[in-house]
Amino acid sequence: MSAGLRLVVDAVSHAYGKLPALDRITLTAEPGEVLVLVGPSGCGKSTLLGIMGGMLRPSAGVVRCDGDPPADCLNPLTYVFQDFSLLPWRSVAGNIALVLEGRLDRTARATRIAEVLALTGLSDFAAAWPRQLSGGMRQRVGIARALAVRPACLLLDEPLSALDAQTRDLLLEELARIITAARTTTIYVTHNLAEAVRLGHQIVVLSRRPGRVREILRIDRPLVQRGPTDPDLLAMEQRLWSMIREDAAEADRERLHAA
Repeated sequence: MSAGLRLVVDAVSHAYGKLPALDRITLTAEPGEVLVLVGPSGCGKSTLLGIMGGMLRPSAGVVRCDGDPPADCLNPLTYVFQDFSLLPWRSVAGNIALVLEGRLDRTARATRIAEVLALTGLSDFAAAWPRQLSGGMRQRVGIARALAVRPACLLLDEPLSALDAQTRDLLLEELARIITAARTTTIYVTHNLAEAVRLGHQIVVLSRRPGRVREILRIDRPLVQRGPTDPDLLAMEQRLWSMIREDAAEADRERLHAA
């Protein structure tokens, strides 16, 4: 697969009525890299992801894509959510086929389905039903379905948060491999700092609401060379937590008073 687009966020602000959510966000997701958004609860991570993906129009500022999508791209901006959203009456292959029907002929669909099944390690489960799969495997199907359209930019909104810790750790390794192989520009929202340092080339730290860019950290090491006990990554995780901790505590106090 080809490297993705460059996604530029230029002075984006957003409000829900009188409630400010984001304030003058400026950042750039480079082609083929993973940009991770972290910050305290309610800081606007998912709102920013929705704006970057074109699902939400910002109150101010612009988002633009630089470059052209690959010729075989069927959907330039494609989402993966924490909810697997698989159709229980369709097999694994059938769920993936759903996004290709009416867009590719039968032969091309079969080829592309086989490709993403192999990429996500699901080739032996093409005929399985969602109910027969573990949570981690169901989420892997969701990722395979997103990759089947060969997106120029993949947007993931806390895709591992519904999984248990052991499954999440295993799928983290798989995600690193899959993202590296796909070479698609990726925007990844998470509250889990271990995920951030394992998957991010850029880690954008947002302040509490209204979300502002507090800092942008870079990790240039290849994703497949990052392990869960790597001391440099653990130190980076602690650095991120030191930046977020006070804002996270204040956000919790605000929610308590609001309740």
